[in-house]
This record gives sequence, C-alpha cells and structure tokens, in this order.
Amino acid sequence: MALLPQVGRRTVEALLDRHAKKLAEHSLMLVHGQYAAGSATTFTAEVGERTRRVTVRDESSVLGVLAAWHSHRDEAAPGDLMVVTTGLDDDQLGWDVRGHAVHRRTLNVEQAEIVTQRFGATGLDVRMYREDWLLQALVDAEPAGRGWPRTAGTLTQDAALRALVVERLGLDHPDISPHAPAEAAVDADVLLAWSRTPAGPRRFAELGDTERAELKKWLGEVAGPAVPVLLALAEIGRGHDAMALGLLGAALRDPAADPDVALAVGGLFGKAGPRRGEIGAFTDAVEGTLLRWIGEAAGSVDARHKVFAVLQRADDLARDAGLTAGLNGSRFLLSSFAAQLAAVVEGAHRSPEQGESALAELTGHALAGLFPDRVRVAEMAVRLARWLRQGPPALTSVATGVRGHVAEWGWVDRALAVLWAGDPGGDPSVARSLRDLYEDGRVQRERLDEQFARHLAGWAPNATAQQPGGCLVIENVLDTVVRPLTTGGAPLVIVLDGMSSAVAAQLGEEAEREGWQEIVPRPGEGGRRTRLAAVSMLPSITRTSRASLLSGTAAQGGQSTEASGFAAFWKKRRKDAALFHKASIGGDAGHFLAQELTSALASDAVVGVVLNTIDDALDSGQQGQRTVWSLGDITYLRELLAAARSYARPVVLVADHGHVIDRGRGRVTPAADGGGSARWRPDTDAGDGEIVLSGPRVLEGGTVTVPWHEDIRYAARRAGYHGGASLAEVTVPVLVLLPSKELAPRDWEPLPREQAAPSWWKATAATRAEMPEARAESAAQPVRRPAKQARRQDEELFGTDDVVMPEGAPAATPAPATLGGRVVTSEVYEAQKEYVRKAPEGKVVAAVIDALAAAGGTMSPAALAAAISATGRVRRNIEGFVATVQRLLNVEGYPVLGFVDAGHAVKLDVALLRDQFLADGARTGSARKETS
Repeated sequence: MALLPQVGRRTVEALLDRHAKKLAEHSLMLVHGQYAAGSATTFTAEVGERTRRVTVRDESSVLGVLAAWHSHRDEAAPGDLMVVTTGLDDDQLGWDVRGHAVHRRTLNVEQAEIVTQRFGATGLDVRMYREDWLLQALVDAEPAGRGWPRTAGTLTQDAALRALVVERLGLDHPDISPHAPAEAAVDADVLLAWSRTPAGPRRFAELGDTERAELKKWLGEVAGPAVPVLLALAEIGRGHDAMALGLLGAALRDPAADPDVALAVGGLFGKAGPRRGEIGAFTDAVEGTLLRWIGEAAGSVDARHKVFAVLQRADDLARDAGLTAGLNGSRFLLSSFAAQLAAVVEGAHRSPEQGESALAELTGHALAGLFPDRVRVAEMAVRLARWLRQGPPALTSVATGVRGHVAEWGWVDRALAVLWAGDPGGDPSVARSLRDLYEDGRVQRERLDEQFARHLAGWAPNATAQQPGGCLVIENVLDTVVRPLTTGGAPLVIVLDGMSSAVAAQLGEEAEREGWQEIVPRPGEGGRRTRLAAVSMLPSITRTSRASLLSGTAAQGGQSTEASGFAAFWKKRRKDAALFHKASIGGDAGHFLAQELTSALASDAVVGVVLNTIDDALDSGQQGQRTVWSLGDITYLRELLAAARSYARPVVLVADHGHVIDRGRGRVTPAADGGGSARWRPDTDAGDGEIVLSGPRVLEGGTVTVPWHEDIRYAARRAGYHGGASLAEVTVPVLVLLPSKELAPRDWEPLPREQAAPSWWKATAATRAEMPEARAESAAQPVRRPAKQARRQDEELFGTDDVVMPEGAPAATPAPATLGGRVVTSEVYEAQKEYVRKAPEGKVVAAVIDALAAAGGTMSPAALAAAISATGRVRRNIEGFVATVQRLLNVEGYPVLGFVDAGHAVKLDVALLRDQFLADGARTGSARKETS
C-alpha cells in the first residue's frame, strides 16, 4: 500500500481557506492523507471572513469516519468545522458521509495549488513542481497571521526559497534585520548575525534532513561559500560559536602558521568537517562582518557588546585549546592585540626601529579602532624612543629653552604623561616596559630642567621687558603678539590658566581639525616656523604672571588688577577693551554666554576671557591624572571659539604659566617661615633639585627658592603644581588662531600641525623595506631619447616637462623609488589617468602620496599644500586638487584617498593603496580600460 501524503495543520488551513465558500453550507471536509503526528487537533482558523473552530480527526476505517462525523454533529457548536483525514476512497465511504462533505468527495492535497494560492500568484516556476520537499515546506512553514508575502505574477523558485529561509530561520527578527520579511536580506552578513541569536541555529538544526541539505545548497549559491560552513556548524550545535571559530580559522590560511596550531584549529571545527579552502572563505566572511560591526561600535553600545561577545568567545576557545600563544599574529583576537601592544613597548625600549615595526603591526590590527587609548600608549612609546635616540639636546639659554620646550620638549612631556598613566588595559607586562621607558625619558627631561634652571638663575637678575635677553616675556605678549592682530579685526584673548606646552599641543591640533588656522611670525632666513612661547614671571604663579600678562607690564594682583590693567593697556593704544573672569562668563537661562560678554564680542573692543578649568583641575584633583585635554574639556572654550568665528575675530590662546603633574612620589619640604606655596618658598638655601632666583622679575620679595625637579613640593598633595623653575612651568605657550586667513597680519604665516610637531613625533618617511635597491644600468645599453609628447591644453599647470637626454650622456643611476614614485609608474595608475581630465603631473601626485605616508596617512590641507609647493607647483584650491587625485587613486570607488574630520584633514589608506596599485595582479584599472 502506498504511503499516504502527510497533511499538517498549515495544509488544513490552506484547504479551508480555499474552500471557504462551500464551507458556508457544509461543516465537514474529507481530505485524502494522514494527519501529521503531533499537530494540533483542535484550533481556530480564518475561513473566508470568519474565524471558526476546527477539529481534525485521522481515521483509517469507515466506522471511524462515521463516528467522528456523528460525534461532531451531535456535540459541535454552530459554525464549527470537522476535518477528517483518511486513506479510504470515495466508494468505500459511501454517500452517507460524502453527502455532508465539501464537494461531496474526498479532497486531494495539491501542494502546488495551495502554494500558488497562499502567495497570491498566478502560477509557479516550473522547477518547483519537481521539488516536493519545497512545496511541502512552503505549506507547513506559512507564517501565522500575516501569511506569505503576496506575489504578482509567477512565483519563482528563488523567491519561494528566499521566503522559506527567512521564515524557517527567523531572519526577520529585529535584532537581525530592520526590514519587513519580504525585504529581509539573505546574505552572509545577515546569517552570521543570525548565528548569534539565542534560537537561530537551533531552528535550522531541527529541520528535516532533506530540507536542511537543500537550503544549505541554495544558500551556498546565493550567499557565498561561507554559508555552508556556518550551517554545518549549526547542525552540530556549534552555530553560536561559528563567528568565534571563523576568527581562529585565519591560522589555516597563514603559510607561516605552525603546523600544530593549524591542525588544532582545524580540529575545533569538529564534525562539521569543512575543507581548508572552505574554512578560508568562512573566515573571510566572518572578518568582513566583524569589521563592519566594529565600525558601528563607535556609535552604538549594543554593537560594541555584540563585537566583544564574539571576541571574548574566540579568546576563550583559543585558551581552552592551548592556542593563545600560537595565534599572537591574529588580527582579530583580544589576546593578540595585547601581545602586539606589549611587543611595541618592549621593542621601543630596545630601539625605535623595532618599536616602529611592531607599531605598524598593531595599527593594522582589526581591533585598533576599539582601543584608541591603548594604541595611543603604543604610539607615545615609539615617539619617546625616537626622541631618546637623538641624544641629549643642547640648551644654551633661557630663550632656546622656552622655544625648544614649546616646539619639542613639551611634546615629550605629552608622551611621558601618557606612559606614566599606563596601559588602560592593565596588562602587567606592558606596565613594566612602560615604566622602564618612562624612566629613561624622565631622566633626560630632568637634565633639561636642570640646565634650564641654571640659565634662568643667570638670566633673571637682568631680564626686563625692555631687555628680555632674546626672549618673549609674558608682559610683552599683548604688545608683540596681540596688537598686530588688530589690523585684521578685534582679537579675543583667552587666558587658559595653567596651560602647559603639552596641553597646548593637543588643543592646537584639535583647533585646526575644527577649521582654525594657527599663524606665527615669518622666521628669519633659514629659520623654522615654530609656535610662540613666552617666559612667565618668577615664581611662575597666577597672581604675578597673569596680572603681568593682562596688564602688559610687570604687575602683581588679583582680578581687579588684571581688569584695570587690561583696559589701561588698550586705552593707551586707542582701543576699547573688556576682560571677563569666571563669574561673568556664564549666561542666564537659555544663554550659554553672558549677555554682556556676547555684546562685547559683537563690538569692536578687544575682549579678554580668563578660563580656570585646567588650573582648577590641578588644584582639586587628588587621584588619577588627566593625560588628554580637548577643547570640550575646558568650560566655555568651544563656545567662545564659535562666537569668535561668527564675529570674525582672531583668537589668542595663551597661558599665564604651565604646570607639572604629581607623580605620587614627591617629597615635601615646607618653607622655613611657612610662606610661599606649593612650588616656591621665600628662602635662599637651595638644596638638591632647587635653585635660587632673584631680580626684577621676581615679584615675591625679590628672591625666592624654587624647585626645578618635578618631585619637590612645599604643600599638601594635589593633582599638579606650578610656581617652580621647570620648563613645563615657566614656558608660556601662545597660539594665534584665525577663522580666516585673510585676517593674518603682514609677515605672519600659517603653522600647520605637521610643522608644529617635532620630526620625531611623526612616523619616519620611509624604511629600508619601502626603498627598493637601485638597479644599475648596463654601460652598453644605448641611451634612449624620450619621444616628445603633445601637451594638452588643460595641463598648463601640471603638464609633463619635455626632457631630452644629450647624445653620449652617461646613464644616471636611478634613485630608489619611493612609494609615490612606484604608484605613479604602475600600470593601474596609467590606466586611471585615461579617465581623469587635467590629471596632475606624476611627480606632484607622488609627492602627495609620500608626504601623506610619511605623516602616518593623515595631513591637514595646509600641510598638503606645502608638500605640493615643494615640487614647484602651487595649488590655491587644495580641495579641488584632492578631488582630482581621488579620481586617480580611488580605483573602482575604493576609498584610498579622502577627506576626514569634516574636511579638515586628508587621509591616505596606505595599505589599500598598495593593494590597488602595487600588489601582484593589481590590474583593476587596466582591465576596466580594456573592457570599456
């Protein structure tokens, strides 16, 4: 006897709906088949426009069918329906039963018709008639309530399979897809996200063997070769671990991987048994998806949790299998990131070259974007190592000291502060290496502080505003720096109490990213443009230095002295002026800034504002020192800058003194008579780490003893101190910022942040690996004369120079090619040029590439313009130039070059550049040309 077709609840519901009109007159439906075991025998269903109660009985005998019908007729409520599934034919049943049934006969289950009806289609793809499993699955899996998505015209097999997959696997879950079921994507990205849901993989594992095999086959065709591996893992109960296993699978595509490690990783996939190539495709898909999640994690807590769940599980699996050490080269493991960070710091302690090589690996780690603070620690370690390699710098005077500090040693302090704070990840091995490197840097910085203090002691007795000994003294800042700016507009002078050179370096970088342009006076012949710096009053405390700064003369006093001195200075120069302190800055409800301050900014008066955030943080903090300062950290600063921009005001950010940070190991030596403050005392008995200062600049009694060593203090512990003779305290950084270059006074020039930073702060321009050996020309090789090329009219600025080698001239040995030189001579680049009108000269594009690569991949537009000008070309519209170079380098739309930071920086993806132009088989541009 032939097996009866299986009839499930969904089939019954479809038949009821299909025969709804007849069921208005009949309450019995006979169906040829066997009701699926475990299916509900009593339920409600939508039949036409009515909700009706349905009872299903499976009967194999005539007596059983009769009994079921009589029982229903006697006991059922009006409107209830009876469905009987049976293997009996109509002749056996007879008219006594059939007369009460729909169509007076047993109905056959035509799955194709049911599917057509349930999708609202006019017909089915002919291939579906051969796929009984698919038709049955579509009937059984129909979503309750909403049904299948309606289809206009013929239902294709792909559309049916897509709908089945979405429903069977639950891909329309909000955690996986935000779209409606009909629009839910079916790709590797979605399926990997699905694998992380609590019930997703189990839903697939519970399907029948045939359906699982067919869905796996189809998904492999439409979603890629990674999907069958994922589904195989789901079948054996490892679906939730699939992404973690995919990260470990990277070891199988690494030719340098230890064979034992590769074997152990393969064993983790267990009974899923994918081949090595299949695991490689699966790993690629997992890494691609995780990279997208990492990109989302910056702005989403949920995405960050999702990423770390995968990463932590991957590390757990690696640890349990004893593979952690063998996978240190992975780009996606938390443990490998920690190992590579440790390698950077340990390498930097040995040599800058080792540190740079390890740093390149770390910055290429996929998790670097998740841990910018830890990457910053590594970068600072390498930077400090570069500075230490230079050896002890020369400090010959107070003037060279303050200029050297704002231009270079303040950046050292910035790096030391980060190293002292340590690795935010708390890795013990990293902490030890950081401490050793920090101590090396601290020793060299202390030598500079000691030398500076000795020069300061010799300079102070004779230094005045009129005879500053080659220095810019703090009381001359208004006249020397601020006054020239009045030719372009009324300046805004913002005094950042306690701002050190290290803090100024950070604020200057951020200000440029937000569209401000720093300017400095044009240096003399052969001189280097550097940030301005002044010398504070002595001791370097607020009541003398700030009063002198704002009065334009040596002065001592509080806020009233500062306000009257500021107004008097500008009155002598026929300018109105107003100075605002902490209590008069904030506005009333609905106004961030006080109305009086806003009115002053809108006027032609010179405006001064004193912001105490930095000094207050040093004074009140007891534990945990700040290593990073931003514009937003300083109360009112960003709002003041915005107001200055709207009123086209030049801005001067200036300190009254700097500060040193408490490192937790200072020694307290109270003053003999209890006078002084944290970093000075009115005595003349200098001990180790101290110096005696006297002269007209010492406004606290004419003679004081101050420490140059940062660990000495004379008061209770705080987060930081000022008043001493160290470079960080005495140097007063001065930043002149313009909202528009048209406001610059005569003989002042831009100072891009790349030029403000010392050379060792940036990555080295090229390594030996980047500079291929020159190939010697054969002496017998004839010298070829390049053919003259017709110059296009649209290449006036960047046209190729005609070069003719003289007869008999010796062949010059070619210089080693830089990265930019290799790119612009590649086949791909030549093909790209065909699609760019007014393509710049190759040497100009090469210069741009090399400058960006040397700067670590990112430069400000101003610095990039300077790099172009070094080739003898000048570009006034740098944005348009970058757009042109983008068309040359962004092959097939890949973002090799582009603007970041809202257009305030240009970024080059060096790794992608190499892949597109220099990798083996990089022929994208050529191929496109041939097929166009």
